[in-house]
Amino acid sequence: MLAWTDKLTLLPIMATNPIKSLAGQTAVYGMGTIIPRLLNYMLVPFYTRVLSDENYGQMTELYAYVAFFLVLLTYGMETAFFRFAQKTDTNRVFNAALSAIITTSFLFIVLLFFFYEPVADLIQYAGNSEYILFVGLIVALDAITAIPFALLRKQNKARRFATIRILNVSLNIGLNVLFIVLIPEWAMQFATDVFGNNASLLLWVFVANLIASLLSLVLLWPQLKRFSFSWDNSLLKPMLSYALPVLIVGLAGMVNEVIDKILLKYLLPDRETAMAQLGIYGANYKLGVLMTLFIQMFRFAAEPFFFAEAEKKDSPELFARVLNYFVISGLLIFLGITLFIDVFQYFLGPAFRAGLNIVPIVLIANLFYGVFFNLSVWYKLTDRTRNGAVIALIGASITLLANLLLIPLMGYTGAAWAHLACYSTMMIISYFWGKKVYPMPYKVKRFLFYLFLALGLYFISVVVHPDELLIRLLFNALLLAVFVAVAVLLEYKGFRTDQRIS
Repeated sequence: MLAWTDKLTLLPIMATNPIKSLAGQTAVYGMGTIIPRLLNYMLVPFYTRVLSDENYGQMTELYAYVAFFLVLLTYGMETAFFRFAQKTDTNRVFNAALSAIITTSFLFIVLLFFFYEPVADLIQYAGNSEYILFVGLIVALDAITAIPFALLRKQNKARRFATIRILNVSLNIGLNVLFIVLIPEWAMQFATDVFGNNASLLLWVFVANLIASLLSLVLLWPQLKRFSFSWDNSLLKPMLSYALPVLIVGLAGMVNEVIDKILLKYLLPDRETAMAQLGIYGANYKLGVLMTLFIQMFRFAAEPFFFAEAEKKDSPELFARVLNYFVISGLLIFLGITLFIDVFQYFLGPAFRAGLNIVPIVLIANLFYGVFFNLSVWYKLTDRTRNGAVIALIGASITLLANLLLIPLMGYTGAAWAHLACYSTMMIISYFWGKKVYPMPYKVKRFLFYLFLALGLYFISVVVHPDELLIRLLFNALLLAVFVAVAVLLEYKGFRTDQRIS
C-alpha cells in the first residue's frame, strides 16, 4: 500500500481529467504553499502581541522591499525556465538560468556590503542599518533557490517541494519563538552589544528568516548538485528576451502589491504615528492571507498546466471552466472571512483591530488579481509577454496615482482602495485585449452573477447584524450556505460533465 505522500506524488499520473489533475496539483502544491504560509500566518497573532505597532510597521515595510527586490533578482527567469524547458534540454536550461541568477545575486551581495549603511540612511533606518544587511542577504539566498524550486515543479516533485517549504517555515517559527519568547533577555543583550543601543528584538525576526533560507539552500542540494555553471549566450539571450517583459510585469506587480507599504509613512497625514498606522495596516492586510494563499498555490500548479494543455483542441473551453471554478472558490474564501470576521479578528492583538474595515476590500482586490492571472494565459501562450508588461505598467501607474491621492485623504484605507482600483482595471483590460488575440469562452455573466451574489450576501450581513455573537455567526453561516447552494445548483451539470471526462 502506498503512503499518502506517494499517492500525492502520483496525482498527475492518476488523474486523466485535466481539471481534476489541476485540482490535484493545486492541492499538492498547497502542501508546500498553504501549510508554510499558514504556519507563517500563525506568527501574526504572535507578532501583534509581542511587537509594538511601530516595530510591526518596520517589519511590514522591510518585507515589502524583500518582495520587490526578489522579483528584481529573479528577473522573470522562473517563467522563462518553464517556457524554454518545454522546447530545450531541461538540464541545459537549468544551468543557464541558475548561472545567470547566481552571478547577479553575487554582484548584489557585494554592492550590499559596500552600501547598506547609505541605503539605511536613505530610507530612514540610520539607527538600524543592520536590518538592511540581513534583509538583503535574505533576498539573495531566496533568489538563488528560486530556480531549483522551479525545477522541482517542472519535475512534478511536489512532495519534496512541500517538505522543503514546510521545514523552512517550521525552523523560522521555532527560531522566532526561541529568540523572542524563550531567551529575549539574552537576544536583546546580544543585539545591543553587537549593533548598539538602537537594536530591538525585531532584528531576530530577520536572523531567523536568514537561517531558514540557508536551510532551504542545503535541502535543495539534490537539485543543485546537478548544476554546472554555464554562461550559454545562445540560450541566455532568448531566455532574457523572453524574461525581460516578465520582469517588468513582476516589478509592476510588486509596485501594485507592496508600494503602499513603502509609501505610507511618507504620505499619512499624521507623520508621528505613521509607523504605528503602517503596522495596523500590515497586520490587517494579512487577514486576506487565505485568498493570497489560494492564488499562490493555484499559480504554482496552473503555470505548467496552462503550457502543457495549450496545444490541445479543447484548451479554450478548459481554461474557461478553470476560471469559473477559480472564481467560485475565491468568493467562498471572501465570504468565509468576511462573514466570520468576529472570529478572524482574534488573530490580531487588540491594538491592531482598528483596521478591520480594509479586509473586505483587500480580499476582493486579491480575487481580481487571481482572475487577472487566469486571463493572462493569452499573452504567455502566444509569447506576447510585452503585452502583459503594458497591462502591468498601467496597473502600477494606477496604484501609484491612487495611493498618492487617497492615502493623504483616507489614511491606510485609501491604500486598500488603491489595490482594488489597480487589479480591477488590469483584469478588465486583460479580458478585452485577450479576447482579440486568444479568444476563450469565459462565462462573464456567470462571473458577474457570483460576484454580485457574494457582495450582496456580505452587505446583508452588515445590515442585519444581530447583537448576540452566536446568533450573528449562525445567521452568517446561513448566508454562506446560500452561496454554496446556488453555486452547486448552477455548476452541477458542468461538474458532472467534467467527471465523465475522466
